[in-house]
Amino acid sequence: MIRSVVFDVGETLLDDTREFHAWADWLNVPRHTLSALVGIVVAQGRNNAEAFQYLRPGIDLAAERARREGAGRGEQIDEVDLYPDVRPALVELRRRGVWIGVAGNQTVRAAELLRKLDLPVDAIATSGEWGVAKPDLRFFDRVADFAPGERSDILYVGDHRDYDVRAAQAAGLRPALIKRGPWGHLWADDPTVAGSEVWVLESLEQLVDLVRPH
Repeated sequence: MIRSVVFDVGETLLDDTREFHAWADWLNVPRHTLSALVGIVVAQGRNNAEAFQYLRPGIDLAAERARREGAGRGEQIDEVDLYPDVRPALVELRRRGVWIGVAGNQTVRAAELLRKLDLPVDAIATSGEWGVAKPDLRFFDRVADFAPGERSDILYVGDHRDYDVRAAQAAGLRPALIKRGPWGHLWADDPTVAGSEVWVLESLEQLVDLVRPH
């Protein structure tokens, strides 16, 4: 039985379009150029951060992010960035007695912005706060520590085959892949996903009855 559901953030709860556009504008490159480069590195199974190296070799993303903040053009997360199915699914999961957490590879600032949205969840954390990022198994140890239940009772929902599905499985958690964003669509039919005990979701509303049927 699933007691707890923990959600990734980018392309699971949030549409990342606005943030990628902000990065392209900050780096003064066409938005399509950055999007295409991200698609290339994703298809090659690499971290999307590597796309920035083609545009500005040696770029320090953490330092550049701080410059954006200092210039008043920093990270933003607002209601408009949530996928439409997020609030209805979270509300219904809680109504059915499921503990809900949010934990992804985001900054400390992102955690603050997420909490300001007042989502119907029990806990929010980010890799920036924990000091460890996916796919490191220590990240999922932290997930297991803050979500109630045994590891087999905790479902981790994300859009990335390696950072979410495989890493959660390796840590003994139950995985689900949401089919949206470039990663979710790319890997929804991957044999290591479709051929294993992984729920592949078209939407978060679909998740509700899988986790806790009426």
